[in-house]
Amino acid sequence: MDKSFNGTHGSASVGDKFNDLSFFVSLDHLDSRGQPQTFGNATRATSGGTLANSTLVTGGIRDTDTLGKSRIITSTTGMDHTVQDNANIKLAYDFTPTLKGKYSVGLWQNDSDGSVDSYLRTASGQTLLNTTTAANGPTTRFVRFAGDPNFYTLSATGPSHSESEHWMHGFSLKSDTGGKWDWQAIASFYNQDKDIVRTARQTNAFDTGESPIRPGGTIVKGNGTGWKTLDLRGDWRPGGNLNSAHQLSFGYHFDRYELESETLGITDWLKSSHGVLSTNSYGKTETQALYLQDAWRFAPDWKLVAGGRWEHWKAYDGSNFNSGNPVGFRQLNYADRAQSDFSPKLSLSFQPANDWLLRASFGKAYRYPTVSEIFQTISLPNNVRTNDPNLQPENVRSTEFTVEKMVAKGVWRTSLFYENKRDALISQTDTTTLPGVSISSIQNVDEIHTNGVETALQLSDVFVHGFDLTASVTYVDSEIVKNDKNTFTVGRDQPRIPDWRATVVGVYHATDKLSISLAGRYSGNQEVNLLYNTVNPNTYGTTVTHYTVFDTKLVYKVANQWTASVGINNLNNYKYYVNPNPYPQRTLFASVKFDY
Repeated sequence: MDKSFNGTHGSASVGDKFNDLSFFVSLDHLDSRGQPQTFGNATRATSGGTLANSTLVTGGIRDTDTLGKSRIITSTTGMDHTVQDNANIKLAYDFTPTLKGKYSVGLWQNDSDGSVDSYLRTASGQTLLNTTTAANGPTTRFVRFAGDPNFYTLSATGPSHSESEHWMHGFSLKSDTGGKWDWQAIASFYNQDKDIVRTARQTNAFDTGESPIRPGGTIVKGNGTGWKTLDLRGDWRPGGNLNSAHQLSFGYHFDRYELESETLGITDWLKSSHGVLSTNSYGKTETQALYLQDAWRFAPDWKLVAGGRWEHWKAYDGSNFNSGNPVGFRQLNYADRAQSDFSPKLSLSFQPANDWLLRASFGKAYRYPTVSEIFQTISLPNNVRTNDPNLQPENVRSTEFTVEKMVAKGVWRTSLFYENKRDALISQTDTTTLPGVSISSIQNVDEIHTNGVETALQLSDVFVHGFDLTASVTYVDSEIVKNDKNTFTVGRDQPRIPDWRATVVGVYHATDKLSISLAGRYSGNQEVNLLYNTVNPNTYGTTVTHYTVFDTKLVYKVANQWTASVGINNLNNYKYYVNPNPYPQRTLFASVKFDY
């Protein structure tokens, strides 16, 4: 398959200030057709296949999966056509020269259609999308490939459609005197006013599901899900200015996340709005925190930053319903949970010379499970996500030692770091439970140790005048040292952490109007699924493959208010994947910008 997928993106913004009142309005529109994200495959049947209940097909792509086994890729799914709109309005008012208030409101709308395509053709030229159960027609229960004596079943291919309308409000009030006292209040509110995802339950072997007579399916409604936050912050400078020996910061934090999710079985996957309840998930999490920090310059070349954060977290009003649970409880109401923790931090900096800075830091922190990780379960035709109401928060202790050196035309920084993480929250996908169904869940992994080194360089006017260079290299060794729920993973890498990463970006300002950039990115292989011992990582499947990718961009200021740019992402057209989706290959883009 060799296709191009195009998209257009446009944005406009305007702002101005009238006396003490200022405003800013922005609009953004995206219409994009995405590449296939997932691929269907054929699974060899161990029994049941006969000439009478099977169909002979041609096509398919034979390759090797991540476990080193032969497979046949038969279809593409998740070819997304998205139409997305963003609107944002910001208002600011200067009550006094040192007191400013801001309000913003944002709207995000998204319509998305995921289509499917099959590589398989019958002798008569029909496109074969699925194999069916006996109740849906015995002649298409299995497929046969020319020259292959085995019988196969196909993973289901079904289209999808989603509609979203999310609103966000934000408010802040801030003083900025630079004197003894300053303070700030920030509040935000986010609501998924509409959030629905429709998925077809594909049963017809020769129908994509988008014909006038449509199959049933599922609809997942997330309307009402959202969050509220409040932050009150203060700064006290005993010396009365920004150069005070002590800089004390303190504050209060509040957040509440609410989950409302329903999955319904519907008779028309694209048009039905009501159906039979399959699953639902409800719940709330809430965090309140107090923090205090002092940045103390106790000598001309020494600075000590010490602080702590006390948090009280709770999860409550949680419940799940599952109509398909054949045993036990279909309705589960969870007991409320609460936990309080204290997180200290300490950092000591020393500047032995004007061009040297040394810094040592230690910190402890907690990452509490999200409301979705605790309470949300989803059951779709070929994907099941389960929840765990007893998940524990991550507990992390981190240390770092950093050296910064000012060089003739920039700065060079090197850091050594170590992290001890307990009860790590990691997603695992088990595709071995049911044929054609993947089950995903967040689980606590007992203990992970991570250590590494990073060095970064930033230079201006290097080699030739107008050429700027930034580069970094990172090495990480992140190992699971204890996992009682899955001892097979002990000694393996933490998911999503590559051993080596490197970036380099060069920008040449040829003239005042023209700049040219070239960037390179490298990443080593990453584990994703703890259940598998990947032996063939550089293919479509369950890992994040290694990659070496180059991007380039040219920017030209056509006139005082006009700027044009063209570029190519993934210039070398490198093929790489992320659990299991392929990243975009060579992508060309062009834009024109007008500043008034």
